Amino acid sequence: MAQLGQINHLKIVRKVDFGFYLDGENLGEILMPKRYIFPEMKIGDTIEVMVYLDGEERLLATTEIPLAQVGDFAYLKVNKIENVGAFLDWGLSKELLVPFSEQKVKMEEGKSYVVYVYIDKITDRIAGSMKLEKFISKEKPEYTVNQEVDLVIWTLTDVGYKAIINNQHIGVIYKNEIFRKISNGQKMKGYIKKIRDDDKIDLTLDKIGYTKIDNFAQIILNAIEKAGGFLPYNDKTDPEIIYNIFGMSKKVFKQSIGNLFKQRFIEITPEGIKKLS
Repeated sequence: MAQLGQINHLKIVRKVDFGFYLDGENLGEILMPKRYIFPEMKIGDTIEVMVYLDGEERLLATTEIPLAQVGDFAYLKVNKIENVGAFLDWGLSKELLVPFSEQKVKMEEGKSYVVYVYIDKITDRIAGSMKLEKFISKEKPEYTVNQEVDLVIWTLTDVGYKAIINNQHIGVIYKNEIFRKISNGQKMKGYIKKIRDDDKIDLTLDKIGYTKIDNFAQIILNAIEKAGGFLPYNDKTDPEIIYNIFGMSKKVFKQSIGNLFKQRFIEITPEGIKKLS
């Protein structure tokens, strides 16, 4: 079933001077204007297109790739402000409107904001909203502790960053548990730390029980894994070899493998360093 505001796979059914008509199934035939056609496309091909409404409320298809689809939370830049609201760049020639009524703060041209892309029930047009809370799932969260989830960083609060979880719920990453630079709109993986009695969700950027290691130790660990679990280097290896292989000094190398050994990531032997399972 074809869906408005979504990427669909539709068949080309006929050609006209100004483009192709696609079989939009439940939506009827949908015009794809000539400017979106690639030379290799022909009648009978099934192609990937985004379906949207133009300014005259006609269904159109485009091969442009959107930055977000209906049902997504996304970090989008304001291209211009007009008398009906803010128009955002969402990857299509036709910009995404965020009406003034859907702005929590007055949007400014050139700035980016996290918005939710939805279909307005009154106009049937695709629009954006800053009022994210009303689009969050009301269903009880069914996550498990340590479950990996997709996050969109929403906003910084006094206690930490709020984030959208799997396009459905809101969680918090506490300031004192953030050890890397993150920013609004950033997409990243995270983990469920705790679901509270009131169904509020605590998040963490590192799997619980995983001990953080520094960048140099991570370089060494990655190299061991890439080599199949063993490398023929240890604290007796020539400093020049260490630098050529790992890009770090002998002193830093010794400190790093010492930390990895203490945290039981590796075993140090006379022959080299071995990853522990």
